[in-house]
Amino acid sequence: MDFQFKKIAVKVGSNVLTRTDGTLDVTRVSALVDQLAELRKAGVEVVLISSGAVASGRSELKVSRKLDSVDQRQLFSAIGQAKLINRYYELFREHGITVGQVLTTKENFGTRRHYLNQRNCMRVMLEAGVIPIVNENDTVSVTELMFTDNDELSGMIASMMDMEALIILSNIDGIYNGAPSKPGTSVIRVVEPGKDLSDYIQTEKSGFGRGGMLTKTSIARKVADEGITVIIANGKRDNILLDLLRHPEETVCTRFVPAREDVSSVKKWIAHSGGFAKGELHLNEGAVKMLKGKKAVSLLPVGVVRIEGEFEKDDIVCLVDPRGRNIGVGRVSVGSEEARELMGQHGQRPLVHYDYLYLE
Repeated sequence: MDFQFKKIAVKVGSNVLTRTDGTLDVTRVSALVDQLAELRKAGVEVVLISSGAVASGRSELKVSRKLDSVDQRQLFSAIGQAKLINRYYELFREHGITVGQVLTTKENFGTRRHYLNQRNCMRVMLEAGVIPIVNENDTVSVTELMFTDNDELSGMIASMMDMEALIILSNIDGIYNGAPSKPGTSVIRVVEPGKDLSDYIQTEKSGFGRGGMLTKTSIARKVADEGITVIIANGKRDNILLDLLRHPEETVCTRFVPAREDVSSVKKWIAHSGGFAKGELHLNEGAVKMLKGKKAVSLLPVGVVRIEGEFEKDDIVCLVDPRGRNIGVGRVSVGSEEARELMGQHGQRPLVHYDYLYLE
């Protein structure tokens, strides 16, 4: 049977891969590998974003002295990542499939050159029939440079690799229309573009992960806006991946419907670059209205009333409305010194061209 998608990114959370005591659930990992191997052999291109390294390492070592949270992550991930990737390597090898490890940091998405180098590396792997297994390099990441969690990383990977779908496997069936533990609540099966879910989102974080459903929803909406289907489903259900791709209408999950408009590769990068912004362009009401109108426009100097921070040409900057809200990000065409000279002037070239502009 043909599968619905031919290019997918699959993110597996810590609570799917580990038992309650933090040890790696080898049976679950093996079942996941079996499904991914079947997809790969059917011609589906797969990138796996796998959590579980820190939780896996935590179960291997008893630390005699108290460590802060960053030290713990660095220590446990260094041990656990080796254990986790070795397990994947052996299990995939039983299917005749080669895997490769990709450890990344948020900084690697911060410049266009690093972004393209990373994308090229994974493209070469996929073309050679290798499944990339991606995780954050916790051994070198520090708090302010960490991804929110692997949900954020998976969104950036799916966007970067032009995937048709991103499947986020958690330990619940999807987004519920109330607290999952309360009687009468059910999974929201389809989320159309623009649908407000704020009343439904539970803010609790998972036991071994860093993020919660709020993060998943935010990432899912952004990725879906870029034309990629996003599915949140329960990774502890047997054959969940195969069911999602074979029988999507019958399988319980939350599916974010992708926007129809094509989004360029550069815009996809910029959409996920807000965390790397070097400065802020504060806009007047007229500029905000123009940018949010139906017609695609660039940001001209006349619409800028204040500039915060120091930046260079081609750096990422945030766009801020008169009420102090971030409305988007873009790649600026001049440095901060020249931008301040041009600010408020008519008849000048754009500070942020439409091709390098992403609005929230």
